[in-house]
Amino acid sequence: MKTVKEVSNLTGVSVRALHHYDAVGLLKPTQVTPAGYRLYDKAALERLYMILVYRELGLSLKEIGNTLDAPDYDRNRVLEHQIKLMQERIDKLQNRITLAKGMLMLGVKYMDFEGFDPKKLDEYSEQAKMLYGKTDAYKEFEQKSKGRTKAQEKDLGAQVMDFFARLGKLRPCPPDSEAAQSWAKQLQEFFTENFYACTPQILKSLAESYAGGGSMTENIDKVGGAGTGAFAKEVIDAYCKGL
Repeated sequence: MKTVKEVSNLTGVSVRALHHYDAVGLLKPTQVTPAGYRLYDKAALERLYMILVYRELGLSLKEIGNTLDAPDYDRNRVLEHQIKLMQERIDKLQNRITLAKGMLMLGVKYMDFEGFDPKKLDEYSEQAKMLYGKTDAYKEFEQKSKGRTKAQEKDLGAQVMDFFARLGKLRPCPPDSEAAQSWAKQLQEFFTENFYACTPQILKSLAESYAGGGSMTENIDKVGGAGTGAFAKEVIDAYCKGL
């Protein structure tokens, strides 16, 4: 049996919170001594663990109580459900980390989430993970970005956006014009030097992203003028045909 203070030290839950859990019937002490000291056994500690996990998942105290006190409560089933929910949260966070890095790879301004629809953020994250999470290019990008300061990353992002500002000024040149094709070649070389080996396949993938809409296209069109993202795809497609 452990005292309320010992439970607090063990779990990090304040004595005040434990008293509150007792008051609302969420976690009753196993025993209360004649002197009024609350004592908790192993079963009580196990229930407290379940409470903490559900609190971390965002459930209210009332929802937690209803779950733990349900007639059909099954500890193993609940634990399996908890593991699934926590893994989903881990995956979601990792996806968003990958998205942020993928945005750098694709030429979006450093950590620029402006214009993203929050409802679609997880969808964008999953796409970034599928496209870049396990590729050699992504691994090379991570290696080259090690040690860079935020200021350096911002500067690289600014240089990428400058490419699109220059591309905007080339319009209405045909996509296969000498000037436009020179632009595509310089962009490919820039990515290879600073991020990863920018193969024709990767370059075409970048082109799809530039013209694909959302925050990326908006940022490109903002610096190069409306339609620059779509024009970039036309230029790169023409460039890749000659490789």
